[in-house]
Amino acid sequence: MRKNLEIPSGKRTPLYRFFEMLPGLISYTAIILLFVLSWISPILGACYLFIIIAATLVKAVSVAFRTIQGYEVVKKAGKVDWRGRMKDLEDPHAAFERLRGKSSKSYNFNIHVENLRMLNAMQSEYPKPEKIYHAVIMTAYNEGPEILEPSIKAIQNSTFPNERIIFVMAYEERGGEEIEKTVNMLAEKFKGVFKEFMLVKHPKDMAGEVIGKGPNLTYAGSFLTDKVQKLKIPIENVIVTSLDSDNRMAPKYLDAVAYEFVVHPNRQRLSYQPVSLFMNNIWDAPAPTRVVAVSNSFFNIISTMRPHAIRNFASHSQPLQALKAMDYWSKRTIVEDGHQFWRSLFFFDGDYSVLPIRLPIYQDAVMDETLWKTMKAQFVQVRRWNYGASDVAYVGVRLFRSRSKRGMPFFPLLAKFWRLLDGHVTLAIMAPMVAFGGWIPLIMNNTSRDMVVYNLPSVVSMVQTIASIGLLITVLVSLKMLPRRPERYRKGRTILMVLQWILMPVTSILYQSLSAFYAQTRLLLGKYMEKFDVTKKVIKR
Repeated sequence: MRKNLEIPSGKRTPLYRFFEMLPGLISYTAIILLFVLSWISPILGACYLFIIIAATLVKAVSVAFRTIQGYEVVKKAGKVDWRGRMKDLEDPHAAFERLRGKSSKSYNFNIHVENLRMLNAMQSEYPKPEKIYHAVIMTAYNEGPEILEPSIKAIQNSTFPNERIIFVMAYEERGGEEIEKTVNMLAEKFKGVFKEFMLVKHPKDMAGEVIGKGPNLTYAGSFLTDKVQKLKIPIENVIVTSLDSDNRMAPKYLDAVAYEFVVHPNRQRLSYQPVSLFMNNIWDAPAPTRVVAVSNSFFNIISTMRPHAIRNFASHSQPLQALKAMDYWSKRTIVEDGHQFWRSLFFFDGDYSVLPIRLPIYQDAVMDETLWKTMKAQFVQVRRWNYGASDVAYVGVRLFRSRSKRGMPFFPLLAKFWRLLDGHVTLAIMAPMVAFGGWIPLIMNNTSRDMVVYNLPSVVSMVQTIASIGLLITVLVSLKMLPRRPERYRKGRTILMVLQWILMPVTSILYQSLSAFYAQTRLLLGKYMEKFDVTKKVIKR
């Protein structure tokens, strides 16, 4: 019997509505509580704020540590000869005999040797590397060839053999005649490059679908499955990677995914998550969006160092057999990437996880024709990401079902639910609390002579200064991550890449806190976001 994995349409049950409202209720209550406690007693307000500030400081230290650690790991993973490791898997016995006893500083070398020993013992119980196929589904709406072509060329330049790559251009009918012309031109240009170059046009206004990427992916996924079966390729040997139009994968990414797919026995119950770095046009984007882009890049680097908490984000890879069994992606949410984690988790009764692939897929920072349009487009993008708070209800109603209906133990799911809820609430409240919270006890009770309350703004400022050490680390690492400066810019542009971080407090409030409150308020009021607002991509020539 097929499991019901879809988000409800129309009227929700009272329990589902409660969980939809929960993030907003907690976030607004957390802010209001500071005012109420400060009015009752400035000491109470100060203590409440101290707890929040202390949590902020701990997280700042953790972020600094994870940023350095993650950056080094991504750098090491990028130096590995993943094609060579794939060739080792073709004859694990010979490779194991050649490598055992040797030492190397190469990323996960000892794990590679152990994998060879394990596969040698398994004999024929794993898919042979030369039988693995990659399918890449690239979604497009109205983007031009200047956006799409470099992304396809990045796939073409992969170290994985092109003759075992099936490329699917999944484009929207609502994109009009221009996208039709563009994809046909690209199909002609890349004819014969891959095993197949498929064009799949997603019809507009299909029943039961939101306007978003998920329905497009799902529609293309069913066509892909039919093509794979016609080509007589075993469906269990096909790995699907979903890409946005501006996504440019690292050359070794497909080989790294195929390697992990082969060496993990539970390969069908894994998805494979790269590190999304918003660096394609980072030199061209205006300062506010550069700060947001680099901050999100660091968040993705940090996430790859926390496998227990990592979830799907943006581009990711998953076996076609698993996708077909669970009816591909959701057609009822505009945040199909993060939601795919929860769909997969419940489909496999908790026996599912995301495996970090510590190689980058590069994406564009938001950039429109003018600064104002860019600022507005950036807000549209992050509010869509923050609408992932809608998953709180999706998980919450399942958490309190019986074990037979829940499909997995209560406490592991409770931990995941708590991290999901805490992440969205923290995103909403932390920036304004740190920026303005120190003044609230004084404003609400200006007659207080308590030295703790009187000095609270100074204490908060001191904590902010300590936390800025983490920001300094972020700045230094960000300079190392930058692609080569385009020749059209002078060296002074690099100085601006440092000075831009003075905007961090502003972007934290505007793009993190306000966008989180926006998304949570929509859920609180039952005003659902059911349209994927595409952020325009402008190329600076």
